[in-house]
Amino acid sequence: MSVPALSLKDVSIKRADVPVVHGVSLDVEPASVTVLLGANGAGKTTLMDGIAGLARTGGGTVELDGHRVDKLPTYRRAQAGLAYVEQARTVFRTLTVEQNLLVSQTGDRGPEAAYRLFPELEKRRTLQAGSLSGGEQQMLVLGRALVSGPRTVLIDEMSAGLAPVVVRRLMRAVTDLVELGIAVLLIEQFAHLALEIGSRAYVLRKGRVAFEGACADLRDDSARLHAAYFGTAQPHGGPGPADRPRPDAAESERP
Repeated sequence: MSVPALSLKDVSIKRADVPVVHGVSLDVEPASVTVLLGANGAGKTTLMDGIAGLARTGGGTVELDGHRVDKLPTYRRAQAGLAYVEQARTVFRTLTVEQNLLVSQTGDRGPEAAYRLFPELEKRRTLQAGSLSGGEQQMLVLGRALVSGPRTVLIDEMSAGLAPVVVRRLMRAVTDLVELGIAVLLIEQFAHLALEIGSRAYVLRKGRVAFEGACADLRDDSARLHAAYFGTAQPHGGPGPADRPRPDAAESERP
């Protein structure tokens, strides 16, 4: 049996002394997409921050490739093969696309690897990152994560504020990362798109795991997905979370 690329056991996290994540355990297998879903405020971003070292875990363990990292600072976790694509789409706006990639490179993968992932970026390699569209900036953020040489990538709501056609393009790029042998833990408000590319899914509700299973189990059963999100049956056969994404919704957990 293979060692998970990322493994959490009974992880709990507080924000401003308020418990947000309660005893969460999950595994992300190598070269796969694991989807993390849940309503706004369920604890998803807080959990990602805890994995990356941006929020202190108050209990439990975090392991990368079988090695415990929950006591390590953020930069040491990055050195251990973890990359974190946060919601904010932060780029160095006054640097060119290529300069953004070069300052992020830590291994053998250089800008050309990012251009293979996103040929769109190669055409803009000499442009300042601040002049790119939102979708292009998100491509650049993912490209920067790739050239940092990760074995596991955390991706938090990369679709926020983007058109569905752009989101689908980004989803294809996530599957390309997996083909390179990279494991991905993906938070995504377009649940139906995430479940199409994922193999395993976890749903958080009020900071606890409310569902764990195959993505297909939720993709093919919107009532089950709705119940996992909200703890109630789907009313009158109405649309579930997978059918009514909110592109302008933002996680509201950070203080």
